[in-house]
Order: sequence, then structure tokens, then C-alpha cells
Amino acid sequence: MRVIIAPDSFKGSLTASEVADAVKIGINRYDEEIETMKVPLSDGGEGMVEALVAATGGEIIETKVKDPLGRERESYFGILGTGETAVVEMAAASGLPLLEEAEYNPLETTTYGTGQLIEKALDYDISKLIIGIGGSATNDGGVGMAQALGGRFLDQAGQEIDGTGAGLADLATVDLSDLDPRLEEIEIEVACDVDNPLVGENGAAHIYAPQKGASAGDVKRLDQNLEHLATVIKEELGQEVSQQPGAGAAGGLGAGLLTFLDAELNSGIEIVSETLNLGAKIKEADLVITGEGALDHQTANGKVPVGVAKVAQEFDVPVVAIAGTVKEDAKQLYKSGIDGMTSIISAPITLQESMAQAEELIIETVIRVMHLLDINI
Repeated sequence: MRVIIAPDSFKGSLTASEVADAVKIGINRYDEEIETMKVPLSDGGEGMVEALVAATGGEIIETKVKDPLGRERESYFGILGTGETAVVEMAAASGLPLLEEAEYNPLETTTYGTGQLIEKALDYDISKLIIGIGGSATNDGGVGMAQALGGRFLDQAGQEIDGTGAGLADLATVDLSDLDPRLEEIEIEVACDVDNPLVGENGAAHIYAPQKGASAGDVKRLDQNLEHLATVIKEELGQEVSQQPGAGAAGGLGAGLLTFLDAELNSGIEIVSETLNLGAKIKEADLVITGEGALDHQTANGKVPVGVAKVAQEFDVPVVAIAGTVKEDAKQLYKSGIDGMTSIISAPITLQESMAQAEELIIETVIRVMHLLDINI
């Protein structure tokens, strides 16, 4: 028997690699003769660099950039095993986890550090750049990112604006003539798992800014500022971006990458799966075990378990998903190719306890799953 282990992280508890390790231990405790292959995954957010670097024998490059509030901090990006592709997680420079809760304020945060990561990756003579844009603390439309790469965003007086959610209100002119020329020589693919437009009720500000610390009044202001950005982009660059699917991802960073860097937005899990040649691995398997922190209706929207299940369906390989919690609305996932799902919680326990004990809980759950599968075979 051959099992592919292809989970996402259990956020706040275990990385995707740690989840995969726990699943492997569980399988080996059940039967050490079962062949396993670990393929930790990400949908473009936390863990994408680690997953792609580990799977390709690449290298993580440590560096320093500015955080969402402009403070210098340690960060990183990855170079894949071929040496031709770099991977950047915007969360590693401009992510919400980099701030204390009292610091959350998308009016004041910037993606400048993400631009610095991109610039540093260009030093490695790459031909392709993959950018994961999950987990942002920002709402600046990608202006800060572009400023770090040489773009100029000027007010009526010809002065550089503050590249933050609030600063967009002052924008009058966009000048990309000094943008790093190396950007024109590479392919840029953006791992994006949402299709929200830039502005409006389903846009970046209304849907995501509240969880980044925005009040109702802040949301209105941020949305107006993004609408102003879209207007200036249309006037200056001739591109209509306000309602483009995915433009609202990461506080409008999706729009900035589309318009300023001519990037292409695609499903994060599809990018990762293709880069890792997941189909070829699953094709030779008898079973796939995947998972994430919570299985619910949102899992169907580009998350790792369903992305894995879609690949497995092509080869008629069964898929079992494990999670910290399996919510009532997760039933619809059976229609998305997941054949079985189970929570790692088998007795009353607090969230804090389950997160602290996640590794052993996963091991015990996998042992139970393997016994059940043995009965059905």
C-alpha cells in the first residue's frame, strides 16, 4: 500500500510539514510496511515557501525587510531546487501575524516589505517568481510594494504619497518608468485563493479590513481610497481593475500585482500542485490523506483539501481529510472529491488543549482511520 500525505498547516498549531510528520507516524504505528510520501502543501498563505522549498530541495534565504508598520525585521523567501524560480510569501513581510493586536490598523500599514522581498529575489537571476498573498495586514492596493521596486506615486504637488491605506487618498499620478527593469524579464504568478473585486460590498475593505482592525468608518474610508486608486490607475495606465476578480485579495495587493507588475493571478493550490507535480505522485498511490485546521464550506473555495481531492479524482484515488474541527456545513465537501473526513477530537477538550496536543491527536486519529479503512477493504 502506498499513501500520499498532502496536508495544509493547522494554523496556530502545526506547520504543514509537522502535520505530515504526524500523519506518517500514525501510519507507521499502524503498519510500518506501508509506503508513504510526504507532500506538505499550502494554498498561497502561510507555509508556501517552506512547502515548495522542501519538496524541490531548494533553499530558504533569510533577509531583513520592513514590516507592515515600517520597522525592520527578519524575513525570508525561497529559491526552488532548479534555481530558476523564487517564492515569496507576502505574509512574511506584510502579514497580520507580524503585528500585536493593538497595532492592527489597515489605514497605517503598507506592503513595502513585500516589494523588498521581491527585489531581493530578483538578485538570484530567476526566470519565474511565485508570490503567495494570504494573511495580509494591509489595505494599500499594492502601492507600498511597487514603491519598494521603484514605482513613484505622487500627489498633486508632485510629492511621494505615503504608501498606506490612508495615503491612497492623496494619489494623483502613477509613474512606473523607474520600476526595476528585471521585472520585465520574468514570469510572475500570484497564488490567490479569493475572487473578491477591489472595491464595493464584496471588495477588499468591506470583506477583509474589519479583521485587520478597521472600524465601520475606517472601512468606508478605505473603500473610497481604493476606488480612488482604481480611478487613477484607469486614467494613468489605461487599466480597469476595480471589479476584476482577485484584485481585492490581500487588501488590494492583487490589483497592484496585476497592474504594476503585469502578474497573473491563479489558484494557490493549483500553482503549488503543478509546481510539485502532485498528480504524478498521486497517480501511483492507493490513498491520499490531506487536512487543515478546520473543514467547512470555505474549504471548497480553493483550499488545500479540495485542491488535493480534485487531483486525486483524476486517478480514482480515495481521499481522507483530517482536521481540528469538522463543521456541519462541511458535508458539501463530499461533492468535491473528499471521500471521508474526521476531526482529531474524540473527547471533550478545549481549543487550547487541542492545539497544544495536535501532534498526538493527529497520530491517534490516523491510526483509527487506517483501522477503519482496513475493515472496508
